[in-house]
Amino acid sequence: MKAAQAVAAEYDARIRRAEYLASTYPFAEEVLRFYSRLAEFQKTFYAEFKSDVKTGLPSRKLGSARAGSFPFDSINVLPRLTTFLALLGETAPSALATAARQISRLDADSLRSLLAAYWELGGSDQSVGPFAQFVPRAFLQPLAEFFASRATAPPALSTQHACPLCDGLPLLGVLRPEGDGGKRWMLCSFCSQEWDFRRIYCPNCGEEDEKKLPVYVAEQVPHIRVEACETCKIYIRTVDLTLDGNAVPVVDDLAAIPLTLWAQERGFTRMQPNLLGT
Repeated sequence: MKAAQAVAAEYDARIRRAEYLASTYPFAEEVLRFYSRLAEFQKTFYAEFKSDVKTGLPSRKLGSARAGSFPFDSINVLPRLTTFLALLGETAPSALATAARQISRLDADSLRSLLAAYWELGGSDQSVGPFAQFVPRAFLQPLAEFFASRATAPPALSTQHACPLCDGLPLLGVLRPEGDGGKRWMLCSFCSQEWDFRRIYCPNCGEEDEKKLPVYVAEQVPHIRVEACETCKIYIRTVDLTLDGNAVPVVDDLAAIPLTLWAQERGFTRMQPNLLGT
């Protein structure tokens, strides 16, 4: 579990990494420049939200029982959502900017419903396309990370398919150096916490046959790979920190556009899309 201070520092790392990768990978520059602006907002929102929260605020549920637990009663987030939608209208790619302007015309009850629905299902519902849930997902990420930093996860079982803290599905695999090799972790698509995971094992269906678990690495981003499953046709991307220790997984993943194209051409579907659907 990450402490609140560590989460705040991580936003700075995300912004720096996005700017660096934008200058390194021309094919992903537009996406990364936009993400940098988005992360600046999230960083500010996280700091403001943290300062607003009273010491006595109870921990919010982040697991399957988080329905109805969104902190509207304690913290009014709608004015910040208005600011966020205005930012998207000015800086987002055209289709997303248009959608943000349309959402900004909704009444307060509709905006609350939009946020509450994602808070309840975010990270575990695969039926909604990546851009359909972009606004609530991007806006609520700092809140999910904040409450995750205050929550205590139950003892984790080995190779859990969902986040032990919030029940979210994995967004990414992460290989972190350990001993002479790397240890595999899963990074949650909702609260951004990590939990350990077996190396040769499909996080979707549990396939263990290495011959049915192909791996693909693109020349442009050699520290990121597709880990696919021939049994369920689902794949997950993994960021290998043993190859690039400067990588910031959620940011480097946005730049891995060649891997998305490779997987789609071969009929694989990503287990959970990243924030921008790249």
